[in-house]
Amino acid sequence: MHQMTELMMRHKIVAIFRNIEEQAAFAAASALIDGGIRLMEVTMNTKGATGMIDSWRQQFGSRAAIGAGTVLDVEMAAQAIDAGAQFLISPNLDEAVIAYGAERDVPVWPGVMTPTEIVKAWKAGAEAVKIFPMASLGLSYLKEIRAPLDRIPMIATGGVDLGNIRDFMAAGACGVGMGSKLLRQDLIQNGDFDGLRDHVAQFVQAVE
Repeated sequence: MHQMTELMMRHKIVAIFRNIEEQAAFAAASALIDGGIRLMEVTMNTKGATGMIDSWRQQFGSRAAIGAGTVLDVEMAAQAIDAGAQFLISPNLDEAVIAYGAERDVPVWPGVMTPTEIVKAWKAGAEAVKIFPMASLGLSYLKEIRAPLDRIPMIATGGVDLGNIRDFMAAGACGVGMGSKLLRQDLIQNGDFDGLRDHVAQFVQAVE
């Protein structure tokens, strides 16, 4: 198993940075690392995403893994990897992206929903899959698909909060992808990065 997949399964939380202005995102990323987060994903539809990935690798590289999210096709995968992304996450399943990542030793965790898509991604070489949109599918869906597909690591993305994160782990998720529930906009806009660090630490403690 790739070391990035092992890191994700050990620390369990992937923080999703989407459409956060670069300076604020940098301060928020620092706070998240101080709070115990070890995997951060910058979505490719964020303004300046590749520049952020590049600079974060240099600034945070020894303390956290930096990946790219919302990687829809091989062209975006190439841009992300060129910027230094250590893992790729998609909302969709594109087998060419999985193959492209594998050729460059960068794991791809694609977005899937149905049992057919999950197995297809696994057979294409994905070591883990992102079950999305989890907020709509719900915890019971995860439990049901885990029963026959328990060999395939699943990252639950969407709908995870402090009240249910342990439930997702108990239902068989190997990790969770978290955006706004983790990166609280009110704290970021108010510049309360100590508050953000403390907020994030609660999630880290919950999965430990």
